[in-house]
Amino acid sequence: MNQDPLERLRIASQAKRRRGGPLGWILAAVVLVLGGVAWLSIPRAGDDVRTATSSKDLRMKSGTNASAQGKASGGAPGMGMGAASGEAAAGRVEGSVLTAQGYIVARERIELSPRFMGVVKWIGVRKGDAVTNGQVVVRLDGSEYEARLAENDGQLAVARVAVEKATFDVRRATELVRNQVEMQKALDDARLALASAEATVKQVEGARRLLETWVGWCTIRSPVNGVVLERMVDGDELVTPQSFGSGRGPSTSLLAVADLTDLQVEVDLGESDLAKVRLGQRCVVTPQAYRDRRYEAVVAEIAPEASRQKGTLQVKVKIARPDKYLTPELSADVDFVGGAAGR
Repeated sequence: MNQDPLERLRIASQAKRRRGGPLGWILAAVVLVLGGVAWLSIPRAGDDVRTATSSKDLRMKSGTNASAQGKASGGAPGMGMGAASGEAAAGRVEGSVLTAQGYIVARERIELSPRFMGVVKWIGVRKGDAVTNGQVVVRLDGSEYEARLAENDGQLAVARVAVEKATFDVRRATELVRNQVEMQKALDDARLALASAEATVKQVEGARRLLETWVGWCTIRSPVNGVVLERMVDGDELVTPQSFGSGRGPSTSLLAVADLTDLQVEVDLGESDLAKVRLGQRCVVTPQAYRDRRYEAVVAEIAPEASRQKGTLQVKVKIARPDKYLTPELSADVDFVGGAAGR
C-alpha cells in the first residue's frame, strides 16, 4: 500500500515527547542554581558577628602599628602622624582658640656682602658652623690697597719734611725781619708756605685713613653670635657689592648668618581669624617634623598692613626657648591660646 508523502514527513507524538526530555532536565538545573544563589545572598546574624570581629582585629592591628611608629620616633605610644594631624585640626592644645600653620624663621638673617669688588683670598667657615660676634670669617685680597698704603707712607714722609723746612724758613724770616735785613713780605711768604705744608700733611693723612679703611674692609667679621646658614662663595672667587644684571655675574653675598637662639614662626592669618589674635597672646608651637614636641611662644608682632592679593595679615610668634630641633624654614603649627597674655 502506497503511503502519502506528507504522512511520511509527519513526526509521531511519542517521538516528540522523547526528544523533549533532555531540555527539561537542563531547565530544572538552571532553576536549582538560581535558587541556591538566592539562598546564599540572604543576610544572616552570623555574618554580622564575623564582620565586627574582623574590623576589631584590624583596629587592634592598626593601633599596634601606630604605637610602634610613635615609639620609634621618640614620641608617646599612639602618637602617629595621622593622629597628630587629626588633633591639630581639632585643636589639640587646651584653651586654643585658633590653630594655624606657618614657617620657622630666624628673627634676623644677615647676609654678609663685600663693600667693593674683590677676590676671596680665604674663607674660614662652612655651612652649619657656629660663629661668634667679631669672628673673622672671610678675607678678601687687599694687596692693591696695601701697596697704596705703602705709597702713602712715602707721601706722608715727604709732606712732614716740607712742614719741617717751612718751620725753619719762618724762624729765619722772623729773625731777618726783626734785624731789618728782609722785608715783612719774606716773613709772610714763609708763614704761608708753612701753612700749605701742614695742609698737605693733613691731606695725605686723610688719604691714609681711607686706605686703612679699605684694607680693613678686606677682613670680614661676623656681626652676631649664630650659625652659618649658607655659604655663597669659595676661595679665589670674584665678588662685588652689586649685581651686573646677569645671572652669571660675580656673587654679591658671601655668607648668610643667623642667630638660631632667636627664632620666630611667621603665620599668615585670614581676615576672619584676626579677632582671635592680639599682641602678647600666649601660643604653643608644634613643629611638624617633631609632633611630640611643644614650645611656649608669644605673639611678638602683627603686621601693620595686610596683603590685598592673599587677603591675609602676617603675624610673628616668638619662641621662648628654641633648641636644636627647630630648623629655619620648616613648617610648624601654632595654637593661639585664649585667656591672659603670656609674659
